Amino acid sequence: MISSPPLPAPDAAPAADAPVHARQVRSFVRRAGRTTIGQARAVTELGPRFLVPYAPSLDVLAGLYPQLAPGGDASPQRPLVLEIGFGMGEATAQIAAALPDTRFLCCEVHEPGVGALLKRIGDQQLQNIRILAHDAVEVLDHMLPVWTADSPQRGLDGVHIFFPDPWHKTRHHKRRLVQPALVRRLVARLKPGAYLHCATDWQPYAAQMLDVLGQEPSLENRFAASHPELGGYAPRPHYRPQTKFERRGLRLGHGVWDLVFHRR
Repeated sequence: MISSPPLPAPDAAPAADAPVHARQVRSFVRRAGRTTIGQARAVTELGPRFLVPYAPSLDVLAGLYPQLAPGGDASPQRPLVLEIGFGMGEATAQIAAALPDTRFLCCEVHEPGVGALLKRIGDQQLQNIRILAHDAVEVLDHMLPVWTADSPQRGLDGVHIFFPDPWHKTRHHKRRLVQPALVRRLVARLKPGAYLHCATDWQPYAAQMLDVLGQEPSLENRFAASHPELGGYAPRPHYRPQTKFERRGLRLGHGVWDLVFHRR
């Protein structure tokens, strides 16, 4: 049995001067899981190239993505999309293959999932994915710059949050990822015109997402007018594939709701 090599610790202590909310809000709940031999090998062989180490500094990502550098690179750059929680990476790899000119920065703390996506990267020869095996909230707070009009190119072009844990029980709703505090963090790092795309297969969570995103004054729902029959939701964008779990759910009569909002 090959043991899994250690990944960057998701629970690394925040910087001494980190704000209190960085310790209270998390983008994940740790799940049990076993890393396979293939996933472990992918971490060993591909991790040094595709894993980005967490550090409470804006310099790390600015070195990878010119549009995040101070002042912002005014030359045309490939779009940069942040994904929060990619699970086992099936949809992420498909999207990256379909959009080779878009760069994806993906946050996930589930070690088997990180290994699985690295394996897909190797198997499919993908070049446009980088992975941060760390809590996305701390990545937002300490590694991604806030957009300002003085540096109009310095920001994200999109954010993907696909099928986050719905936390079905009412007493657990406070643990849901899509909450006003997180949305404010995301919007602050989006360029004007950039999008925030969420998807869920749990209708009550979809309704909460629609309410939370609709109350954020810096976001607009462009599909509300163009697709009134969807009640504020969006048609599934061409780049988001249907995973095998989603297809199975649809066969069983379960719905899937996409929400796409743009920064004003």
